[in-house]
Amino acid sequence: MVVNLDRLFTKRAKSLKASEIRELLKITRIPGMISLAGGLPNPEAFPVDVIHKCIEKVFKNHILSALQYGTTEGLPLLREVLALRMKSNKSINCVPHQLLITNGAQQGLSLIGYTFLEPGDTYISTAPTYLGALQAFSAFEANCEAIPLTGDGIDIDALRRNIERLLRTEVIPKFIYTVPTFQNPAGVTISLKHRKELLDVASEYDLLIIEDDPYGELIFEGKPVPPIKSLDTKDRVIYLSTFSKILAPGFRLGWTIASEEIINKFVLRKQSSDLCTNVFSQYVAYEYISGGYLDKQIEKIKKLYKGKRDIMLKALKQYLPKEAKYTIPKGGMFLWVTLPKRVNTRIMFQKAVANKVAYVVGDAFYPEGGHYNSMRLNFSYSSDKDIVEGIRRLSEVIKEELARTTEQESLLAQGV
Repeated sequence: MVVNLDRLFTKRAKSLKASEIRELLKITRIPGMISLAGGLPNPEAFPVDVIHKCIEKVFKNHILSALQYGTTEGLPLLREVLALRMKSNKSINCVPHQLLITNGAQQGLSLIGYTFLEPGDTYISTAPTYLGALQAFSAFEANCEAIPLTGDGIDIDALRRNIERLLRTEVIPKFIYTVPTFQNPAGVTISLKHRKELLDVASEYDLLIIEDDPYGELIFEGKPVPPIKSLDTKDRVIYLSTFSKILAPGFRLGWTIASEEIINKFVLRKQSSDLCTNVFSQYVAYEYISGGYLDKQIEKIKKLYKGKRDIMLKALKQYLPKEAKYTIPKGGMFLWVTLPKRVNTRIMFQKAVANKVAYVVGDAFYPEGGHYNSMRLNFSYSSDKDIVEGIRRLSEVIKEELARTTEQESLLAQGV
């Protein structure tokens, strides 16, 4: 007799959904496909020779410890150099015991969900927002209250109105989630003024702020905006970052900074999940920072990605129809395209795939869907040649869709 697994699965397990971006990676394997979809770092940005040197140092100085189990909190040497770097580069005052090494920043999001979200709880996020966060928090059956982005990164007035509305219905949100710098997916950055106001709102309503900062180091122009965590004097901000964009994603290393009380809760959860983060990778990351390689490599990555962003912007200007609008990010890996409302990028996606170009549909980044006339484009991964050709192919599809929907609207207006 076949096991009735549906009877055994929990409600939480049944509610799990696949990541659209993870599923998209299958499409990118089609021969001749140009993918502007996945948020992949460029392999040219991987410091292969430096990693080789770091591994040699690990074998010479730490190999027996690197092959052993480690503490759940993370390698003390790595936590110490990270804490120092956070203070010197980000003005974030923390000590090693306020810093947890995680299996990528994504594990940090999962730890936050486990620690703070009960089924039916509500959290607040800007919209569009990082799909991985929506996926992590929805796994705990939480509801998301979406606040629209503005040119400054977040609509503070809308945030206050929505919190007040929630409170009137006796719903007390747990935290505000944001990617404030070179946001995924839109590439926008919250201004310093709005960061301070966001912290004021969180203090006024006694909320936590989850600051997800995977791209903050990848600045192409202008002055860096201080992290929200650097403005935090009351341990109200939980800060996450990752080595995936500044070393290599395959190491699966991230870190979380929070109050000691919160970190202790995360450690207990992590102990029941994976015991500890990959110890060998942590030693490599320690040698990478302590050897003085990190800052030099970041400069190389910034130069590479800025060049690719500029190539994409030039191609968009050349090929994209004037009805299409797009953001101009000052760093990071993504930009956001908005088309007239009559265009549905989810319907258009199959036509794009047939034309051998892929993107991420915009509605995937909204907790309740909608906004079907938008899309996310990645400029970090593809070759320069493929960026130009990919935008040319995509623009052809968009022009055809604009013409088709214009004709359709005209016929409807005529009652045909």
